[in-house]
Amino acid sequence: MIEFTDTSIETYALHRISIDHAKNIINDQSFAPNSDEENDILKKVFLRPFISSSTTYEFKHDVDIELNTLFKLSNDIQNGDNYALKSINIHQHLKSVSKHPNIKDGDLFVVKFKHLQLHRNFYDGLGIYKIENKESFIETSENSSSEIGISFKKGIGTKRLDKACLILFTEEPYTVFVIDNNSSETDYWQNEFLKVGYRNDHINNTNQFLSLTKSYLTEQLPSEFEVSKADQIDLLNRSVDYFKNHESFDKAEFENEVFQDNTLIESFRSFDSSYRKENAIDIADDFEISQQAVKKQAKVFKSVLKLDKNFHIYIHGDRQLIEQGIEKDGRKYYKIYFDKES
Repeated sequence: MIEFTDTSIETYALHRISIDHAKNIINDQSFAPNSDEENDILKKVFLRPFISSSTTYEFKHDVDIELNTLFKLSNDIQNGDNYALKSINIHQHLKSVSKHPNIKDGDLFVVKFKHLQLHRNFYDGLGIYKIENKESFIETSENSSSEIGISFKKGIGTKRLDKACLILFTEEPYTVFVIDNNSSETDYWQNEFLKVGYRNDHINNTNQFLSLTKSYLTEQLPSEFEVSKADQIDLLNRSVDYFKNHESFDKAEFENEVFQDNTLIESFRSFDSSYRKENAIDIADDFEISQQAVKKQAKVFKSVLKLDKNFHIYIHGDRQLIEQGIEKDGRKYYKIYFDKES
């Protein structure tokens, strides 16, 4: 997804934000890393958490995208406006939407990047980070008598970010990646501060179609047809295998390869139409497949057949090698064929 080997930090600003006005701290200047080592540390803290991001967003507004505050401020920064001043405006915007009493205080970083790589193309970018929880660590020190001691401190590490967004200056309204941990108190970060929606690109098309398919196979299919758990898992496996083994997606081809039955295909198409309307999503019928999105989605496509509390059977291959039946005394069984065990 995002590569940052060649990325450098151009400048950054730091403020303190609190719902208590008296505790806010605003810096009227910006900074830059003093060495390659500082640049590398800051990149690890602020960019590494986005490597696994497989959902893309873009700025939205019901009337005019120019009325989206953060889009406008980001655009101003990209166009070379006063960086320190615009970072203060971002602080003010975040403070204006931080109205819920459970919202935590935090350090606000606004970081300008150069040469972020996405899909083999390079872009400038802007990262906005609110650090609410700091990590504990031990610092060792040596005094003039050559005695060593330790002190316990709290600081910002590389484990995870509380709230962050990474804006890549692709075509407008830009590509945005979002992190929102500790979000149980309110959804203000994504819905009020950022105001973003899903981006219509191959990453989200891959994510959304796999989610749609999983919902159909696990919810709609067993309610509409008599289908064994083994057959259900086989269809889940075939769905994921299609995405793993193709570089591009074709809806008609997918339906024929996975379902192989006109009745199932018609049922799936009906569910597909309803699902898109209910979730307000628009998925293309053909698109480039994002293998990173497939890898992440495949983890939730369960291929485990659970039999009472005695057995778990992992089904990964040929459905024809499993037979299901019922003994005369009513006990159910599966017969499994194999060539060798390991």
